[in-house]
Amino acid sequence: MPPPNEQRRASLADAAIALLVESGVHGVTHRAVDHRAGLPAGTASNYFRTREALLVATARRVIEQHRADMAQAARDHDPSAGHGAAADDRTRAIDLITGSLLLSAGRHRTRYLAIFELRLEGLRRPALAAAIDDLSAAMADFTGGHHAEVGLPIPPAAIPPMLVMYGGALFALVTGPAELVTPEAVRPLAVAIVDGGLAAGHDAAAGQSVHPTAAGHATQISG
Repeated sequence: MPPPNEQRRASLADAAIALLVESGVHGVTHRAVDHRAGLPAGTASNYFRTREALLVATARRVIEQHRADMAQAARDHDPSAGHGAAADDRTRAIDLITGSLLLSAGRHRTRYLAIFELRLEGLRRPALAAAIDDLSAAMADFTGGHHAEVGLPIPPAAIPPMLVMYGGALFALVTGPAELVTPEAVRPLAVAIVDGGLAAGHDAAAGQSVHPTAAGHATQISG
């Protein structure tokens, strides 16, 4: 369990996530976050001196939660589940990304609506955009480690295009009707992400590289 001050910091960021979804970036003020979190007035400003620091902390909270979900998926991963002991790497990758999209666009939908709000706000706040880019780069490194942890030999050159496609699929899912987020709707997206990412990675390795900022601008959250 995190120490009390970290628990309070997380509670403030969670309140900001909820406010982003309900009211947009303009609704995220120190006072509103204090009220939403049920904490005394002035608490948020003690932890985050500026509004921009509050927004960056909110983005960091979403990334931390996503990484925790990925780590849990790695612990729970059974390479033979649903496809027999001979399940190939492509099928396993599709299964993992399908599960990640279903979780992210389903139970944790608000988190990702919040991060997309922040990405759009970053167009008007260069410091916020730079902070999210830094978080996204770290997330890309973590994704490569996640693939290795579950035994998936995804080439490094395939990760940036997969992240771009994952971000686009997630955006479409969280901004569309929630009832359409079903395994039947999501699995074809995962197939496209895996097959497209591997093909693009092959081209990149052959010298047709993906622009390094493209994946960052797609938020670089992937399962």
